[in-house]
Amino acid sequence: MDHESPHALIVPLRLLARIAVTIVFVILALVGGRWVWIHYNVEPWTRDARIRADIVQVSPDVSGLVTEVSVKNDQPVSIGQILFVLDRPRFELAERQAAASVAAQQAALDEAIREDRRNRALGNLTTAEQVEQGTARVAELRAQLSSALVQRDVARLNLERTAVRATVNGIVTNAELQVGNYAPAGHQVMAIVNTDSIWVEGYFEETKLPAIRVGDSASVQIMGVPRKLFGVVESIAAGIEDRERSASSRDLANINPTFSWVRLAQRIPVRIHLNRVPAEIRLIAGRTATVAINAPADRRLEGE
Repeated sequence: MDHESPHALIVPLRLLARIAVTIVFVILALVGGRWVWIHYNVEPWTRDARIRADIVQVSPDVSGLVTEVSVKNDQPVSIGQILFVLDRPRFELAERQAAASVAAQQAALDEAIREDRRNRALGNLTTAEQVEQGTARVAELRAQLSSALVQRDVARLNLERTAVRATVNGIVTNAELQVGNYAPAGHQVMAIVNTDSIWVEGYFEETKLPAIRVGDSASVQIMGVPRKLFGVVESIAAGIEDRERSASSRDLANINPTFSWVRLAQRIPVRIHLNRVPAEIRLIAGRTATVAINAPADRRLEGE
């Protein structure tokens, strides 16, 4: 019986080794491809996140010349701190005038009350018409006094509001007000970034939403800051704008036709409340960040 030479056996072994290596690489590629697909399409994380804060628009409630500006751009302020002052002498004169009008109306009312009492005390010596006229006069002057009191209170309120104060703790921004400027009522002259309301808003693809729940813990990596921050999911947006829909003349939805073969996932805002932010980290509204939601493994696979 012929025996195969060792050289003849080496060829099949090399072939089997190549096949085995190929199979291993194919398996690794499949596993790696699945991991990459899950990581970028299912795992609840996003690089598209921003630091957000409530912005308070500061505008005077009364019109007048600016006589004092107590703050400048990027200055921290606290609740109740004076930001700027309007023309107080003019409003002080208005308050004094309103107070004088109240005094005059009060004097006229007191005189009318005394006269009405005299007429009633005279009994039959005065006519019923005179008594009725006296009573009507008292009622009219009471109404005028009430109106004068309201005008005085409004004048006092206007005087108080010539000093515009901060309504939140924050940082002044966009302040271009100067002494001598005229500030009309209701016109924004500066803004305050509310530092008590800072949060992170992550824009997650809709395919990742099944893995996110309100109350989940989250880690936040602000660009340029090596230290991670931590927080919790506070809320998930209830709706986003549909840019493909517009109004029509017949009150029907006007939908733009799309012919794209690729459907891009919409991005949904998820609000993250931060916990215990170190003082050295600057939470500037608008800074970019990466957000990762720490969701259970079984929930992460719901979007597959």
